[in-house]
Amino acid sequence: MPPFLRGKGSGWVTAEYGMLPRATHARGNREAAKGKQSGRTQEIQRLIGRSLRAVTDLKAMGELCITLDCDVLNADGGTRCASITGAWVALRLALGKLVANRVLPRMPLSGQVAAVSCGLTSAGAVLDLDYAEDSTALADTNFVLSADHRIVEIQATAEGTPFAEDAFNTLFSLARQGAGELFAAQLNAIHTAEQPTT
Repeated sequence: MPPFLRGKGSGWVTAEYGMLPRATHARGNREAAKGKQSGRTQEIQRLIGRSLRAVTDLKAMGELCITLDCDVLNADGGTRCASITGAWVALRLALGKLVANRVLPRMPLSGQVAAVSCGLTSAGAVLDLDYAEDSTALADTNFVLSADHRIVEIQATAEGTPFAEDAFNTLFSLARQGAGELFAAQLNAIHTAEQPTT
């Protein structure tokens, strides 16, 4: 447990995020070799942790800490969103095993969380931008949403000139559609993983 939570009777969910050396077009060095994490890595780790804790009853976990490893194998934009979406699946599977083994009396998750990127390009609003689209976007947004239609976090940045509110609403609507597909994919992944093997 983190020192600030020891003896408090509450659990914790956090994440470690990292780009593997060949995840991008040009090979990058491991941050461990540099001896410290970049500000970007730390910010993404905090975002993943916040997103997962938003749908987790930490008191129901007792003094248990779960760390989700988010290793980017192939980066083409949207790695923080993919990390949040995949980490929720890993968290749900881990907690499911703890409940099945009677380590926890009940499932401490209150719902699903997923994240998706959207952006404004010269062609209009785009869902799940790849690197080429992201690098030339007029606006870049990340939406972290829950399956019960609530907002966990929104990151929105204009790349150059400000963008209008109606453009943001278009991006938000597109993100809701994309998140709906991700929620279905998460449940399908859990169903597949929990099927008994023969």
